[in-house]
Amino acid sequence: MREHLEGDDNRQAVTKLRASQSPLTESICSQLGHVQLKLLYKASVHGYTAAAFHQQCDSLSPTLSVGYNASGYIFGGYTTQPFDQSGQYAKDDQAFLFTFEGRKLIKYPVANASYAVRMMSNSGPYFGESLVLINTGMPVVHSKAASYYPFNAAQMHGNDLNLIDCEVYQLVGELLLNDPWRTVTWNLEHKLELMNYIENYKPQISSVSQARVLLVGPVGVGKSSFFNSINSVFRGHVTNQAMSGCSSTSLTTQFRTYSLKAGREGRLLPVILCDTMGLEGSNDTGLDIEDITSILKGHLPDRYQFNPATPLDSDAGGYCKSPSLKDKIHCVTYVLDACNISIMSAKMEEKLGAIRKKANQLRIPQLVVLTKVDEACLLVKEDLTNIYQSIYIKETMQQASAKLGIPLSCIIPVRNYTETLDLDINCDILLLSALTQMLRSADNFYDDFSDQLSTLQTRE
Repeated sequence: MREHLEGDDNRQAVTKLRASQSPLTESICSQLGHVQLKLLYKASVHGYTAAAFHQQCDSLSPTLSVGYNASGYIFGGYTTQPFDQSGQYAKDDQAFLFTFEGRKLIKYPVANASYAVRMMSNSGPYFGESLVLINTGMPVVHSKAASYYPFNAAQMHGNDLNLIDCEVYQLVGELLLNDPWRTVTWNLEHKLELMNYIENYKPQISSVSQARVLLVGPVGVGKSSFFNSINSVFRGHVTNQAMSGCSSTSLTTQFRTYSLKAGREGRLLPVILCDTMGLEGSNDTGLDIEDITSILKGHLPDRYQFNPATPLDSDAGGYCKSPSLKDKIHCVTYVLDACNISIMSAKMEEKLGAIRKKANQLRIPQLVVLTKVDEACLLVKEDLTNIYQSIYIKETMQQASAKLGIPLSCIIPVRNYTETLDLDINCDILLLSALTQMLRSADNFYDDFSDQLSTLQTRE
């Protein structure tokens, strides 16, 4: 979650609220019949305006509107009626306002169903005259304990009417396909087969001993956690070599190249995962696109300290002016959060598009790794083997494909090791499958390089 307000106190509040968000939305889903929440609108991404809210949410139902304030309260309203801009009241006897005490959901049912929701063009979610989120284009709440929804204001939001963020979700059924649309063998034998393939992989060009894979993505999607998770599989226990965690800005501030070992004392595996500073929506924060170009071409040294305001200078210490093939990137992998695909900002799409264009020009194959699939879909959280039967996850993968212009066959969902202390076979299989696809993509890069070299030699 990105803050709208500035200051360390607000950053800490945002981080705290984000950490609590998943279990709270799970509680709401179970109350409403085990449904799935599809994020439609996020004020800190789309803007604190009525126009942005209506553009994202009109005609969709049922919806859950959630407000977050700096005092730590999470509150909002539910309605089965689709929003519009008619100015009229909509009847809804199932509507309610809500808040949380800890993880306990407290509901305030509508008392006068004829005035449950008002369809106002100049505001965000408008529940009777009792609660309005995004009021008159400002990150504030209008709250009045009117007869439409009797509630206790101090209990619901602590009388703090300044919003850190506002989100609107559409509720959709948690449906599974009859059969998985990708075939996966979920057993130890298949895991060992994947590990054996990776351990014995050899790049097709003799001058290259390790495939170099660049991980790129927005802040907080789990790039560093992905490396840690892959490393955990081969170490046989959960590890945290790369710095990872929850923050509103990138925890990775250096360009890092990580090698993997087959066990603690084992030999190096034939792959290097390159971690970067996270991308951010604004132009003057996060990873600079010119630094990405330098990484792709093999100019950046390990542990290079990123400076978003100034791209790497070719005269800087450690700059590799004549990189060989082994120094260059052989596969680009975009790491994205499955929970946030639907509300990716236009600026983030633009940045990812610029990177994709650079990679295309250099003829570098590209993949997408989709993280946090267990947070995005409760059915997957309950059983990871539902991953390719979950209609919601498939739709999310299709959205990622459309936004980045990358084929669905090049999108791989995974679950990182961010909470558990023990390894899980099904989690391992998804992680190893992603790494296998990266090596196969690197092979495509080597094939293309060999073809180009052969063509040049023929011309000579």
